[in-house]
Order: sequence, then structure tokens, then C-alpha cells
Amino acid sequence: MARVTAVAHRGDPYLARENTLASFASAIAAGADAVELDVRLTADGVPVVLHDPTLERLWGRRAAVGDLTADRLAALTGGGVPTLAAALAATAPVRTLIDLPERAPATALAAVAAARAAGADSRVYYCGDPGALRAVRAADPAAEIALTWKRTGRPRPSLLAELRPRWLNYRFGLVTREVVERAAAEGYEVAAWTVDSRRTMRRLVALGVTAITTNRIATLRAVLGPAPGG
Repeated sequence: MARVTAVAHRGDPYLARENTLASFASAIAAGADAVELDVRLTADGVPVVLHDPTLERLWGRRAAVGDLTADRLAALTGGGVPTLAAALAATAPVRTLIDLPERAPATALAAVAAARAAGADSRVYYCGDPGALRAVRAADPAAEIALTWKRTGRPRPSLLAELRPRWLNYRFGLVTREVVERAAAEGYEVAAWTVDSRRTMRRLVALGVTAITTNRIATLRAVLGPAPGG
């Protein structure tokens, strides 16, 4: 059976606020093989780690990230929203899955540049909006891509040819044995997100997925067994 990569969704959000350095550290300590994080761009072009377009849900501010400079964002959150550069330093012990939740090519290009500047190209890979992933592929022909897929129909052959993903990254309810076997026959690995129950984790492992993203990384680690070297 292929080894399954345990991916921590925004870190360890049940123990520490999502997409923060504390959350990433907690996930790594719990045995994550990779940390997934979301990237958005500030008004002055700094890639920062936050899923939502505004600060309202996590930080109690209605301000949009894209309307704030990096300095103002830091002031409003007490430094709680890390830059991508800081996040890549914090996640250096494991792989980092950069999620690009919006189509904006500028965000994708900034993320690729930050990974390159950090010397993290070999441990970073990308998922998110297909439009953003097109920008990633154009900026880095060698980038590893996990094509996020939320539909029952399979990805278009033209999109697959354009993006050349390693992974087909499915919402977990869409994963069947047929999906996994067809992907394998075509040379792709299957990842599933976001999976928090032990029963579903075990089902997906039995189907042959090779990566699972979860909010409960300690639970997934217990299902999969110790990490290599752990």
C-alpha cells in the first residue's frame, strides 16, 4: 500500500487559530507531513497567509486584506497574520501546500517568488483556483501542482495538459474507487480534502488515495501510524 501524506489544513485549527505560526508549529509537532496554508496579497503586494478576503471571521475586523498594507495588517492583528515568507520559515521541517483561493495571477506570482526567495521550491506545492494555478505553471514550469476539483465531472483533458498536475485534489465526497483507479491509470495521484472523521479517513486510505488533508492532524496521524522517522 502506498504511503499516505498527512496534510494539516491551515495548521492545527482546533488547537491554535488557523493559518498562524502557532497553528503550523502545533501541526508539525502532531506529525504532519505537510502543512496547507492560504495566500492572499496585501495592497502593497506582500503575500500573507489568510483564507478569507477580510479579517472579520478570525480577527474581528471588517477590513479587506487587499485594501491594507502589510504594516497596517500587522497592526490590526497584532502580528497574527504571518507573511508567506515567515510561514515558509516556520514550516521548513515539512512540505508546504500553498492554496491560492482566488483567481488573481498576481497572488500566484507573488507566492512563487516568495517560495523561490526562501529556497523552498523543492518542498512547496500548489493547489487552489485553476486560474491561479495557470499563473503558477507559467511562472515555474517545474512547480508541483495539486489540481483542486469540486465537481462530479472529471477535469477537462485540456486543463490537465495545461497544468500538468501531479495530484488530482478532490473534495473527499467525490472520491470513489473508480476515480482513484482512473487517475492512477493516467499517471496522477489522488488527494482528498477536508477529512475529519476516522471512518472517512480509513475509507479513503482503503480506496488508495495518497494524500489526505484534515483539520484534525493528530487523528489522521493515529489512523495512518507514525510518520517516517517519528
